[in-house]
Amino acid sequence: MSSALSANQKRYLRGLAHPLKPLIQVGNKGITDALLAELDLVLEHHELVKVRIAAEDRDSRDAAVADLVERSGAQLVQRIGNVACLFRRNPEASQIALPR
Repeated sequence: MSSALSANQKRYLRGLAHPLKPLIQVGNKGITDALLAELDLVLEHHELVKVRIAAEDRDSRDAAVADLVERSGAQLVQRIGNVACLFRRNPEASQIALPR
């Protein structure tokens, strides 16, 4: 995993993520290997992605987000309600230039 994002970089990524629609949805089955494979493909292609998490309470949503971040190697940009924004740089074809 790359270095942690600075506050300025997170602010920039939040601005980029605002108009995006969630591309991944964690449903009743939870975080499966197939979901992680799809998330990996989406992160490779887009670098910045929104994930919608269907969970009944805040603690289970937080646990699901932490699990996604750990297992995907992505970094959490923000989480609001059931939606989390994740970022993972593509080393071969980087699309997003982060500010310093």
